[in-house]
Amino acid sequence: MELWNRTSQSDFILSDLFSHHSACDLFLFSLVLGASTATLVGNILLLLLIRADRRLHTPMYFFLSQLSVMDLTLTCTVVPKMAANFLSGRKSISRGGCAAQIFLVVMVGGAECFLLAVMAYDRYLAVCHPLRYPALMNWKVCSLLVVASWMGGVADSVVDVGVVLSFPYCGSLKVDHFFCEVPALLRLSCADTSLFEDLIYACCAVMLLLPLGVIVASYTQVLTAVIKMPSTDGKQKALTACSSHLAVVGLYYGGAMFSYMQRASARTPAGDRATSIFYTILTPMLNPFIYSLRNREVTRAVKKMLGK
Repeated sequence: MELWNRTSQSDFILSDLFSHHSACDLFLFSLVLGASTATLVGNILLLLLIRADRRLHTPMYFFLSQLSVMDLTLTCTVVPKMAANFLSGRKSISRGGCAAQIFLVVMVGGAECFLLAVMAYDRYLAVCHPLRYPALMNWKVCSLLVVASWMGGVADSVVDVGVVLSFPYCGSLKVDHFFCEVPALLRLSCADTSLFEDLIYACCAVMLLLPLGVIVASYTQVLTAVIKMPSTDGKQKALTACSSHLAVVGLYYGGAMFSYMQRASARTPAGDRATSIFYTILTPMLNPFIYSLRNREVTRAVKKMLGK
């Protein structure tokens, strides 16, 4: 018992997403669990569809499968611990567990930024250079782009984890958040973190705005090419595929820019929790449904699977 008390003093204490165990909080908790279950089911089914149907063995769906893996990683990193804390009443998380949450959340966030830019570039090549597309976007290139996306996220997360946990935490260890997020931890440090906060802001600006620039440039070229297409069917097919991706980009970048493109002085714990719910629970849930409901190829694959 003494050993437990001594070791637990260095643990961080997470806040509940819902502060009281009232009927309303239990209902909201059930909604979060329902959304998380929908995320797991939707993304796993999409991965199985892509694997099972040979018509979906294309670069676009390869990138989409990686997006599903990222969404599953994000949800599984945050929701199980949040649910366990709410149900058990034990809110502590070890420094190792906190480091793991920061690493995985930052890694997936960074990798998704780059992957969305890769997906936009893929659509640009498919629409604007259809004859050269198989050669330009072969499987070796696809694999290298995906690995580069993941490694970009890993590099960012390693730096964040190393620096955040190197700061001294000599006061309260209660994190005003339902998972370990970098801004929430920095508020607890008894050292001056202003320089690191400025570096995070600059890093986030680069990691968000550069891929966003690639996305905007790619879709500007795509829309120009679509307008010039003589075939109505060709226009419809191109716009359907691109609109699904643009919807996902809007969801991701809306939450990410609101969350990370604010100065530390403008952030509030309540605002951080709200945006975190958006990008860790709602966006991963919506992504597979956006692609499946608006995509004829995925719809046909679903009907084929159900027919079997």
